[in-house]
Amino acid sequence: MALIDTHCHLDFEAFDSDRQEVLQRAEAAGVEAILNPSIDLANSAKVMQLAESNETVFAAIGVHPNSSQTWQETSTAELRNLAKHSKVVAVGEIGLDYYRDKAPRAMQQQVFQRQLDLAAELELPVIVHNRQAGEDVLRMLLAWQAELARNGSPLAAHPGVLHSFSENAAFAQKVLAQNFFIGFTGPVTFRNAPELQQTAAALPLDHLLVETDSPFLAPHPHRGQRNEPAMVKLVAGKLAELRELSIDEVTTATTANARRLFRFGVGQ
Repeated sequence: MALIDTHCHLDFEAFDSDRQEVLQRAEAAGVEAILNPSIDLANSAKVMQLAESNETVFAAIGVHPNSSQTWQETSTAELRNLAKHSKVVAVGEIGLDYYRDKAPRAMQQQVFQRQLDLAAELELPVIVHNRQAGEDVLRMLLAWQAELARNGSPLAAHPGVLHSFSENAAFAQKVLAQNFFIGFTGPVTFRNAPELQQTAAALPLDHLLVETDSPFLAPHPHRGQRNEPAMVKLVAGKLAELRELSIDEVTTATTANARRLFRFGVGQ
């Protein structure tokens, strides 16, 4: 069994006391690769250091919507420079967050658009954060993907992932129609998430990814505890249960999906 955790904040201080043990547990659980997005330029150095020092850790570079007020005129150039590293496989974590509203919505949208434009330039897929901002996220992503297609960009065939998906099936179908992937995290295992589980059961397996969003969103039965990459196996197991498949079928598919989207080849 080979798993890929396509979203984990291994650089966060929650892992400072036992980061190597966390990586060892992930390996023991069959996790062959971990993708660690940055949330701003300030933490990118640690994200890159982790990717450089651990064969199984890859990086995404970007400014999270809650960090939008840190954006400077030089930010695009700094991100472009970071993206030259061979272990950078995506632009992220980017998007919109109207729940916390830590930055004005217009500012969030501007920073999101600038990073979508950078991803198009670099031909790197995007990792999209969406919290209570679905209408604007959808509008911006569909316009961006349409522009990719018009320009003949190869990125149009695999533009990115809607991370920690929490929207309904109709929303999912709209982004799937434009070749986006859907990432599921711990909440799909929660007992009070029947609508999300119904959506997860119905979507095409060839566009699903499994994530932890560690140290957050630990899956059942560890809800409320610190999450870690080894627990991505519980997300895959829940998807298998919901879809009446074996866990091997789900892990084989989601790992192939992750390789196809992010173009890394650990284990190949």
